[in-house]
Amino acid sequence: MREDKKKAVALRYKKGEDTAPKVIAKGIGEIAEKIIEVARKEQIAVIEDKAAAERFYAVDVNVEIPPEMYKVAAELLAFVYALDKKGRTGGVKAPGPVPPKLS
Repeated sequence: MREDKKKAVALRYKKGEDTAPKVIAKGIGEIAEKIIEVARKEQIAVIEDKAAAERFYAVDVNVEIPPEMYKVAAELLAFVYALDKKGRTGGVKAPGPVPPKLS
């Protein structure tokens, strides 16, 4: 498998239902493109952050992310919520780099 293939990871967090964000879909290459296509069609924000995608890709589908990933997930979800308030969706770059080590 080539290293430069696109990866996509879909996270979900429903306040009051989920205890932590969970990975609900993930894929590489064509599957990643399909995840992004569906998200855009459904007007779900798509954030490009390769480092975060790599980290979240290690989590199995339908599994909550581990506590050491909460900070990155919170930053990304806060960014998405801010976009939602402004009525923006689609593809955007993350607000800043994901720290190399999550703590």
